[in-house]
Amino acid sequence: MKSETEGRRYRLPAKRRLKLAREFERVRNEGHTLRGSLLTLGALHVPGEKNFRVGFVTSRRIGAAVIRNRVRRRLREIVRRRQHEVVEGVWLVVVARPPAAAATSATLEKEWLRLARRAGVISDE
Repeated sequence: MKSETEGRRYRLPAKRRLKLAREFERVRNEGHTLRGSLLTLGALHVPGEKNFRVGFVTSRRIGAAVIRNRVRRRLREIVRRRQHEVVEGVWLVVVARPPAAAATSATLEKEWLRLARRAGVISDE
């Protein structure tokens, strides 16, 4: 039996991502930050923005390029699957902390959900 989301494809297109350094700076300077053991979540409510946008940071402290890319892919997948729950008009910056390299995808998702709920960027549907 298929679940209700199994038949749909949820993409996270490039227009939904933060790419410019000034966008990351804006979230850092104007938004609020929540810290967890695996992740740090920066959130900024942007008036006039229709959709949410998200950026990911994995520094060299995480590990080698292979590990950083794996963590980044896992985080992108978590946000992609949960994008229908994220409120409109918010910019998010997800920063992976060094323990995230050893964490499982399920643990990362649990941490992301906890921080997103605390930040008020997930709608309760």
